[in-house]
Amino acid sequence: MNDGGTIPLPWLVIRQDDNGNRYRVGRYATRAEAQKIADSLDVRGHKQLYLVERIGQNGNGVRN
Repeated sequence: MNDGGTIPLPWLVIRQDDNGNRYRVGRYATRAEAQKIADSLDVRGHKQLYLVERIGQNGNGVRN
């Protein structure tokens, strides 16, 4: 729900390390914006996996 004064940020970029630990990198308004960030982090050559997920209505991330 939007209160009129804020922009909803339903897209997350998540970093997952080799041990399966997950950390939120950031929240974004569009999937394209989140994917652009995930792609730019991925090309840096780190072993971590970067995922784009949408926040569900219950607040949980939904992998896309």
